[in-house]
Amino acid sequence: MGRGQTASNAAVYKKILVSYSYVAVWIFLSFTVIVYNKYILDAKMYNWPFPISLTMIHMGFCSFIAFFLVRVFKLVEPLNMTRELFISSVVPIGALYSLSLWLSNSAYIYLSVSFIQMLKALMPVAVYSTGVIAKKDTFNSKTMTNMVAISVGVAIAAYGEARFNLFGVMLQLGAVVVEAIRLVMIQILLTSKGITLNPISTLYYVAPCCFVFLSIPWMVVEYPVLMATSSFKVDFFVFGMNSLAAFALNLAVFLLVGKTSALTMNVAGVVKDWLLIAFSWSVIMDRVTPINLMGYAVAFIGVCFYNHAKLQALKSKELQKQQQSTAVDEEGAAVKLERKEILPQGDRNSTYD
Repeated sequence: MGRGQTASNAAVYKKILVSYSYVAVWIFLSFTVIVYNKYILDAKMYNWPFPISLTMIHMGFCSFIAFFLVRVFKLVEPLNMTRELFISSVVPIGALYSLSLWLSNSAYIYLSVSFIQMLKALMPVAVYSTGVIAKKDTFNSKTMTNMVAISVGVAIAAYGEARFNLFGVMLQLGAVVVEAIRLVMIQILLTSKGITLNPISTLYYVAPCCFVFLSIPWMVVEYPVLMATSSFKVDFFVFGMNSLAAFALNLAVFLLVGKTSALTMNVAGVVKDWLLIAFSWSVIMDRVTPINLMGYAVAFIGVCFYNHAKLQALKSKELQKQQQSTAVDEEGAAVKLERKEILPQGDRNSTYD
């Protein structure tokens, strides 16, 4: 009995250790990509202020690697994707994803890393509101109160921002809204049809769409400027490592969500945001004011309550499933016993046993 209990505890500890390892890898890679993008785009650092070009490099690299993983090495099976399904479902998601990436990367030119993380706290608000409007989520007064608290916290943080830039704020808020719409559209266009895509499959189908969509504004906005300057010469080491980090981040998302849960990723995201704020203040020397921190603390508490409510809802749903399963098993056993009692003595060795 003691040995069995010890083995069970060891298995639990091992599972917890593996889960925390996935969380640590995801936080590290997400942290790296954000800081790397800031380094490339910021005028005080690498000074390559071309967010569309940077995003296109990411999407081109991811498309290339995903093609080899799916078609050449066959590590992931391609879906039975018809042309109609691709055009009606994947293309709209690719368009939204490209716009979200463009806006979010552009914000790094105008805003500090710390302030961008504070604005990203509005993501649960945007996702919940979009879900309610699209009738994929039900309105709940307690949840909406939580959303208002998060919004108030972000507004306080914005009020205390030392390097407030309205255009940069509009870019980041636009990225949050577009990303929220994309997540809800995935539910509507893919999940509701029973289609699930892991990050490799997602990149295989979506990344080429993003590249094509981004090429349209790129030809108008950035290509003429790049042709007129020496910046058109790409540093293959800098951008190659940046693209590799972005691709690795997608794999880390797959491992984290697949081995733990999306809720774990949300909680890990809160930890990552605080680390980025500390890094932005201590290393990049971005100014973080007390009002910044007070506002984000309010938003942080709101996000924690939101994640806690989601966790309780998941536990309640899982408990309900277990109760239903137990009830079905008990009902089956009762029926079996009843049939057994009805059978004559000579038929007790029938298939009902």
